[in-house]
Amino acid sequence: MSLNVVTPSRLVLASGNAGKLREFDALLRPLGFDLVTQSSLGVTEAEEPFETFVENALAKARHAARSTGLPALADDSGICVGALGGMPGVRSARYAALAGGEHSDSANNARLVAELAGQADRRASYVCVLVLVRHATDPMPLIAEAQWHGEVIASPRGAGGFGYDPYFWLPEEGCTAAELTASRKNQISHRGQALRSLVERLRAAPGVALLGPR
Repeated sequence: MSLNVVTPSRLVLASGNAGKLREFDALLRPLGFDLVTQSSLGVTEAEEPFETFVENALAKARHAARSTGLPALADDSGICVGALGGMPGVRSARYAALAGGEHSDSANNARLVAELAGQADRRASYVCVLVLVRHATDPMPLIAEAQWHGEVIASPRGAGGFGYDPYFWLPEEGCTAAELTASRKNQISHRGQALRSLVERLRAAPGVALLGPR
C-alpha cells in the first residue's frame, strides 16, 4: 500500500529529542515532507503539565505552530508498565529526575529496573500519541495513537535506539528494541505505527490537507 501524501509540505516537528528526530525524518522524508525542527527555528520546548499523552502532544503542537506559523507535528510518548500502575507513562523522559536522580536515559532505566525487582509481571507497552495541527488554533487536529507491547528485562541488550529500548524485550522478535535495525524498528514501533495511521488519515481526508503559514 502506497503512503504517498498528495501535497508535500513544510512541517515543524515539536521535539528536541535527537532519537525521535531521526525516526521521524526516516519516516516522513519519503512521503514528501520538508521536516524542520522547532529548535532549528529558535523555538523552545513547551510545558507538558498534563496527565495524558494526548493533552501533552496537543500542547506541544500548538506551541510550535504558534511560534513558527507553520503546520506542526508533535508526539508524546513513553513506556507504561502494568505492575507499576502505568508508570512511568507521561513522565518517562524525566522518571529518574522526579525521584532526585539524573535526567538521563541510563538513570531512567536504572529506576525502572529497580522498581520492578522481584516482580513476576514485567509486561510493558510503549505508547505514542501524535497530533498534527495546521495552525495554532486548528479546531480539527489530526490525532493518531499506537501501542507497542513487550516486557522489561533486568539487563540491557543492544546499542541502538534510545530511551528504554535496551530494556524493552520483544518476544516476537527475539530481541530488544535496541537490537533492531533502524528500518525494522520504524516498521513495527509505536511511533512508526502511529505515524502510518496519521498518514492514512491525511490521505482519507483531503478537506484537512495541510495549510501554509497563516
